[in-house]
Amino acid sequence: MTVNIEQFKTLMRVDFADDDAIINGYLSAAENYIKDAIGTDGNFYAEPAVVDRYETAVYAYAGTLYTYRISMTESKAVTMDATVNSIVGQLRGKYAEWEEAHASN
Repeated sequence: MTVNIEQFKTLMRVDFADDDAIINGYLSAAENYIKDAIGTDGNFYAEPAVVDRYETAVYAYAGTLYTYRISMTESKAVTMDATVNSIVGQLRGKYAEWEEAHASN
């Protein structure tokens, strides 16, 4: 797992350090959200078939949080984006398969 602030800032075209603390918070929240939605065994997220999807979901969700951070007020709320929902669904299936394969060990 190589989720990091530099990659996020490149993806989001952020070229200043003023928001680094909030970005780190959003990345942490996104990682926790994805793992809570799928499963918490860290070994699963190192699987070659999982790494890219996991990182994409984390960056996508953190990007949503960063972009719509003011939506936490009384204004219109932003729902989870379709990218994250789709990837979480795929990873849940992979996690179930992975768990079954590792249960016999």
